[in-house]
Amino acid sequence: MKIHHLRNATFVIESGPNHILIDPMLSGKGGLAPFARFRHKPEHNPTVPLPENASQILDKVTHCLITHSRTFGIKALQHTDHLDAPGEAFLRDNNIPVVCREQDAAYLRKYGINVGTTLSCWLPKQMPGGEITAVPAQHGHGWIHHLMANGVGFHLRLSGEPSIYVSGDTVYTKEVERALTELRPDIAVVAAGSATLDVGGPILMPLEEIMTFVRSAPGKVIANHLEALNHCPTTRSQLRQTLEENGLSSKTFIPDDGETIEAD
Repeated sequence: MKIHHLRNATFVIESGPNHILIDPMLSGKGGLAPFARFRHKPEHNPTVPLPENASQILDKVTHCLITHSRTFGIKALQHTDHLDAPGEAFLRDNNIPVVCREQDAAYLRKYGINVGTTLSCWLPKQMPGGEITAVPAQHGHGWIHHLMANGVGFHLRLSGEPSIYVSGDTVYTKEVERALTELRPDIAVVAAGSATLDVGGPILMPLEEIMTFVRSAPGKVIANHLEALNHCPTTRSQLRQTLEENGLSSKTFIPDDGETIEAD
């Protein structure tokens, strides 16, 4: 298995003939509005471009997983850091089969997305190359998660490969802990940007919860959702330092944009 990290939460899992794209945000640098204007510097998003090898990686995509896409079915509230207009166009133009949670299927089909498989949480389904299970994701602490299009994470068992759990946009919950301790993924991907908006509490795990996630993970951890959005203050260097202080550096990878990780 190869894991090609593109940017933020967008990456590709390569397993034999299957190249599985996760959460395509494909806008150029600055193509999206700021996600926070007062609590964080109001930079346009993404704050960095796609890596130079992005097209080469995307050209091989065979399937796509979307962790979450919309709030209340309103286009203006779509979570463009996981599916933006260029991401939609890529999926439509290439007729890429998409896997998503059942609640998002009608919304995605409305915009011409080829939804091939829909999931209910904790019920495994077959997909090309293996099996996939959706895991509940809570997009924030407190009242704000009700406004944040709670989505899912994905646990994949691909033939002849390490199992992998993609947390999606979530804080640390009993459901996340269950995924780590019961499904026991060989690799766990955590959204580590510690995002907050202008109101409310954290909408992703703060640093202390990321440390709990890494400790609970039975195998290696990959940290993404870093240094690409204006409302995600945690940097790679800050995360590395915190991991070192907690004795967790050896089990955690923090890929650069465009980097490929070989997972055996």
